[in-house]
Amino acid sequence: VPGAGELVVFCAAMAGASLGFLWFNSFPATVFMGDTGSLALGGGIGLTAVATRSEFALLVAGGVFVTEAASVILQRRFFKMTGGRRLFRCAPLHHHFQFGEMHEAKVTVRFWIVTVLLALFSLALFKLR
Repeated sequence: VPGAGELVVFCAAMAGASLGFLWFNSFPATVFMGDTGSLALGGGIGLTAVATRSEFALLVAGGVFVTEAASVILQRRFFKMTGGRRLFRCAPLHHHFQFGEMHEAKVTVRFWIVTVLLALFSLALFKLR
Protein backbone atom coordinates (compact mmCIF):
# COMPACT_ATOMS: atom_id res chain seq x y z
CA VAL A 1 0.00 0.00 0.00
CA PRO A 2 1.58 3.31 -1.03
CA GLY A 3 2.41 5.60 1.89
CA ALA A 4 2.33 2.87 4.52
CA GLY A 5 6.12 2.83 4.99
CA GLU A 6 5.83 4.61 8.32
CA LEU A 7 3.91 1.63 9.65
CA VAL A 8 7.14 -0.39 9.56
CA VAL A 9 8.58 1.73 12.37
CA PHE A 10 5.36 1.46 14.37
CA CYS A 11 5.16 -2.32 13.87
CA ALA A 12 8.84 -2.75 14.75
CA ALA A 13 8.30 -0.82 17.99
CA MET A 14 5.27 -2.96 18.86
CA ALA A 15 7.15 -6.17 18.03
CA GLY A 16 10.19 -5.10 20.05
CA ALA A 17 8.11 -4.15 23.06
CA SER A 18 6.19 -7.44 22.87
CA LEU A 19 9.35 -9.52 22.54
CA GLY A 20 10.95 -7.68 25.46
CA PHE A 21 7.87 -8.32 27.59
CA LEU A 22 7.85 -12.01 26.67
CA TRP A 23 11.60 -12.40 27.17
CA PHE A 24 11.62 -10.99 30.67
CA ASN A 25 8.26 -12.48 31.63
CA SER A 26 8.63 -16.10 30.57
CA PHE A 27 6.96 -18.92 32.50
CA PRO A 28 6.17 -18.61 35.36
CA ALA A 29 4.84 -15.11 34.80
CA THR A 30 5.70 -12.45 37.35
CA VAL A 31 4.05 -9.45 35.69
CA PHE A 32 0.75 -9.56 33.85
CA MET A 33 0.05 -7.23 30.94
CA GLY A 34 -3.63 -6.77 31.71
CA ASP A 35 -6.33 -5.12 29.65
CA THR A 36 -4.55 -1.82 29.12
CA GLY A 37 -1.56 -3.35 27.37
CA SER A 38 -3.44 -6.04 25.48
CA LEU A 39 -6.10 -3.62 24.21
CA ALA A 40 -3.39 -1.21 23.06
CA LEU A 41 -1.57 -3.99 21.21
CA GLY A 42 -4.81 -5.25 19.66
CA GLY A 43 -5.73 -1.72 18.60
CA GLY A 44 -2.31 -1.22 17.03
CA ILE A 45 -2.55 -4.49 15.14
CA GLY A 46 -6.08 -3.62 14.00
CA LEU A 47 -4.96 -0.17 12.87
CA THR A 48 -2.13 -1.72 10.87
CA ALA A 49 -4.52 -4.20 9.22
CA VAL A 50 -6.93 -1.42 8.23
CA ALA A 51 -4.10 0.78 6.93
CA THR A 52 -2.72 -2.05 4.79
CA ARG A 53 -6.17 -3.28 3.74
CA SER A 54 -5.58 -6.76 5.15
CA GLU A 55 -8.46 -7.12 7.58
CA PHE A 56 -9.35 -10.65 6.43
CA ALA A 57 -5.73 -11.77 6.85
CA LEU A 58 -5.83 -10.44 10.41
CA LEU A 59 -9.05 -12.35 11.07
CA VAL A 60 -7.33 -15.56 9.97
CA ALA A 61 -4.00 -14.85 11.71
CA GLY A 62 -5.82 -13.92 14.93
CA GLY A 63 -7.90 -17.08 14.86
CA VAL A 64 -7.01 -17.98 18.43
CA PHE A 65 -8.18 -14.58 19.66
CA VAL A 66 -11.34 -14.82 17.57
CA THR A 67 -12.02 -18.29 18.98
CA GLU A 68 -11.46 -17.08 22.55
CA ALA A 69 -13.93 -14.22 22.07
CA ALA A 70 -16.42 -16.49 20.28
CA SER A 71 -16.27 -19.01 23.13
CA VAL A 72 -17.41 -16.34 25.59
CA ILE A 73 -20.27 -15.28 23.30
CA LEU A 74 -21.34 -18.89 22.73
CA GLN A 75 -21.15 -19.71 26.43
CA ARG A 76 -23.38 -16.77 27.37
CA ARG A 77 -25.94 -17.43 24.63
CA PHE A 78 -26.08 -21.17 25.37
CA PHE A 79 -26.43 -20.48 29.11
CA LYS A 80 -29.37 -18.14 28.53
CA MET A 81 -31.09 -20.35 25.94
CA THR A 82 -30.87 -23.56 27.99
CA GLY A 83 -31.73 -22.06 31.36
CA GLY A 84 -28.38 -22.55 33.03
CA ARG A 85 -26.55 -25.33 31.21
CA ARG A 86 -23.02 -24.66 30.02
CA LEU A 87 -21.41 -25.36 26.67
CA PHE A 88 -17.84 -25.21 28.07
CA ARG A 89 -16.57 -25.89 31.59
CA CYS A 90 -15.61 -22.23 31.71
CA ALA A 91 -15.15 -19.42 29.21
CA PRO A 92 -12.92 -18.18 27.62
CA LEU A 93 -11.81 -21.38 25.94
CA HIS A 94 -8.35 -21.64 27.53
CA HIS A 95 -10.00 -22.01 30.96
CA HIS A 96 -12.10 -24.88 29.59
CA PHE A 97 -8.87 -26.73 28.82
CA GLN A 98 -7.32 -25.83 32.18
CA PHE A 99 -10.34 -27.18 34.06
CA GLY A 100 -9.97 -30.33 31.97
CA GLU A 101 -6.70 -31.04 33.83
CA MET A 102 -4.42 -29.61 31.11
CA HIS A 103 -1.58 -27.53 32.57
CA GLU A 104 -1.58 -23.82 31.78
CA ALA A 105 1.84 -23.99 30.11
CA LYS A 106 0.66 -26.78 27.79
CA VAL A 107 -2.43 -24.81 26.78
CA THR A 108 -0.28 -21.74 26.12
CA VAL A 109 2.26 -23.57 23.96
CA ARG A 110 -0.48 -25.29 21.96
CA PHE A 111 -2.18 -21.95 21.35
CA TRP A 112 1.21 -20.59 20.18
CA ILE A 113 1.55 -23.46 17.72
CA VAL A 114 -1.95 -22.88 16.34
CA THR A 115 -1.25 -19.13 16.10
CA VAL A 116 1.98 -19.70 14.14
CA LEU A 117 0.17 -22.04 11.74
CA LEU A 118 -2.67 -19.55 11.28
CA ALA A 119 -0.18 -16.71 10.74
CA LEU A 120 1.61 -18.70 8.03
CA PHE A 121 -1.72 -19.53 6.41
CA SER A 122 -2.68 -15.87 6.61
CA LEU A 123 0.56 -14.83 4.93
CA ALA A 124 -0.13 -17.29 2.13
CA LEU A 125 -3.63 -15.84 1.69
CA PHE A 126 -2.31 -12.29 1.73
CA LYS A 127 0.31 -13.08 -0.92
CA LEU A 128 -2.29 -14.65 -3.20
CA ARG A 129 -4.41 -11.53 -3.10
